[in-house]
Amino acid sequence: MAEARDPLRYFRIEARELVDQISATVLDLDQQPEPEMVARLLRFVHTLKGAARVVKQTAIADRAHELEEVLVPHRTDTVRLPADDMRELLRLNDEIARQVSDLEQPAPTVPEPPDSARAGRAVPDEEDPVPRPGTADLDELLDAIGEASARIAPLRDGSRGLARLHRGVESLGDRLRIGRAAADPGARAAAQRLAIELGALGRRLTDAVDQMERELDEVRGRAESLRLVGAGTIFTTLHRAVHDAAEAEGKRVRFVSRGAEVRMGPHLLNQINGAFLHVVRNAVVHGIEPEAQRLAAGKPAEGTITVEVKRRGRWATFRCSDDGRGFDLDALRRTAQARGLLPASGEPGADELLDLVLRGGVSTAATVTEVAGRGIGMDVARDMALQLHGTVAIDNRPGAGATVELEVPLTLLSLNGLVVEAAGTVATMPLDAVRRCVRLSAEEAAGAAATGRLAHEGQVVPFLMLARALYADAPVADAAAGVAVVVGADDDTIAVGVDRLAGTATLVARPLPDLAPAAPVIGSVAIDLDGNPRLVLDAHGLIEAALRETRVAPAPPDHAPPKRPILVVDDSLTTRMLERSILESAGYEVDLAASAEEGLERARHRAYGLFLTDIDMPGMDGFGFVSATRADSALAHVPAILVSSRSSAEDRERGAAVGAAAYVVKGEFNQEELLAHIRRLIR
Repeated sequence: MAEARDPLRYFRIEARELVDQISATVLDLDQQPEPEMVARLLRFVHTLKGAARVVKQTAIADRAHELEEVLVPHRTDTVRLPADDMRELLRLNDEIARQVSDLEQPAPTVPEPPDSARAGRAVPDEEDPVPRPGTADLDELLDAIGEASARIAPLRDGSRGLARLHRGVESLGDRLRIGRAAADPGARAAAQRLAIELGALGRRLTDAVDQMERELDEVRGRAESLRLVGAGTIFTTLHRAVHDAAEAEGKRVRFVSRGAEVRMGPHLLNQINGAFLHVVRNAVVHGIEPEAQRLAAGKPAEGTITVEVKRRGRWATFRCSDDGRGFDLDALRRTAQARGLLPASGEPGADELLDLVLRGGVSTAATVTEVAGRGIGMDVARDMALQLHGTVAIDNRPGAGATVELEVPLTLLSLNGLVVEAAGTVATMPLDAVRRCVRLSAEEAAGAAATGRLAHEGQVVPFLMLARALYADAPVADAAAGVAVVVGADDDTIAVGVDRLAGTATLVARPLPDLAPAAPVIGSVAIDLDGNPRLVLDAHGLIEAALRETRVAPAPPDHAPPKRPILVVDDSLTTRMLERSILESAGYEVDLAASAEEGLERARHRAYGLFLTDIDMPGMDGFGFVSATRADSALAHVPAILVSSRSSAEDRERGAAVGAAAYVVKGEFNQEELLAHIRRLIR
């Protein structure tokens, strides 16, 4: 068997994992000396040593033993390991990593002699397959899932056929009841039993097929996500680069990482890793000041370099920030002028100087060392961005540090999604952008769709009908949304109206083909079990579309906006904001007051075209507010509308008695009716 001829097959897998864990823990130990971390590192090393001895890899076992010898004296230490011990740990770790790497390609095996029964035939011995990338096995798994999905199709057709047969049996039973065989109760009973059994069988088959499809869909999503790797896999390498550069420069630098859970294709991650190695080294050499300078500037003696990975739609952002001195623009200017890279006339700006850094060949290092002085590094990041159709930018903060940001498109993206349906189209929203789902009444949905705003948790947020966003250039049935999905990204929050929710799913999204233009709200596409595309929405695109509609909401074409504003008086923040959003969407200017007393004060200092007031408020109520304005000669000409939850005839009569021009009941609230009253009163 293959395992017998290759005893290192499983050791390679275990050793790779242990080496990665040892490397990361050694670097963490240098920053956070804790007894528990030493104990964890000793466990990893001891496990590796034991496994290496089992498969007779003496050299690896010996190096692991030497690493243990360095660690054991520091089991209870809470201070940094001596520099010599840390260097020895890293040296031994590197040596073990090289030895494990040398085992990646197994030595060729000697084929067994042919069996005597096959002596007369040239039958070569079966050999182990050539090692393949890990994704090859996953591709085979996905192919198997696709094959299983194809085999489900006949079952689905069979369930439909069974349903037709069931209907036929029921029809036969009806004919038996009214035909000649009506006198034969046995025939009728047999037909009824057959119909019942066929119906039960059809339901069980349909349920089984549906369940199998759901499970296969889940398995497929998880299998595809395994093709991707977490961004955290490059953090150990970058951490080591920071440590080595700081060691060479005689500086103390802490490495901080965020976003390890963002998953993407390993090829893309390897390319980014190569470029960012130069970026973090430059941050240590050129950005972080020597300890004496940091203390003199009021900074901690230890510098900090932070590497952060974020996903924004189908884009990934890699950001390296430091708290050092920032780019020395004066030194860059002198160096560039000395090399003839700047025009003789004119003073170059900061952006122009930083662009020279990205183009390479410019270094402010006084001498050439192993990690600096050749003007190479930032241009690698720029070339990588161009190669991947991304962008690179520098945010320089003189005296406070700098940030280098590389943004690249993701070819594959693993995400958990909320499946929604709008106007017959099924789409998926990234679940990490979904804040809440709210069921809407018909009145709430109609109001939100008409105004482009929805009251949510004490504030009014932009509202976007997904059907309209998906079919911007085509007519679509304007059905009321049944659910509002509250979506957030960065500092923005909106609500998206959909017909219904259809569960959650794990999927792998792919970029849209260049020849398939789509609405801006669509970020990528996933493939379902039947091979059909499923739209994946972009949270930032949804937010931009909602904000754009809010900004350009037109005033009614047949009514010019009034010159005088409307004063809304209500003690409820939600009601005030909702009414303001309705009026502003219709083109009116709006002022707000939280009480009748505040409303009167505002009314006496500004000319209004209409008062819109609640009735039940602390202190003076709405009836009192209207009475006070009717009694004031300067305000008596301004019409007032009462908006209240009270619906009795007595309250309506009292409103008319105090001088209200209209009365609107909140429970029967219709914004078109309200706007019609306003247009009539202030025309």
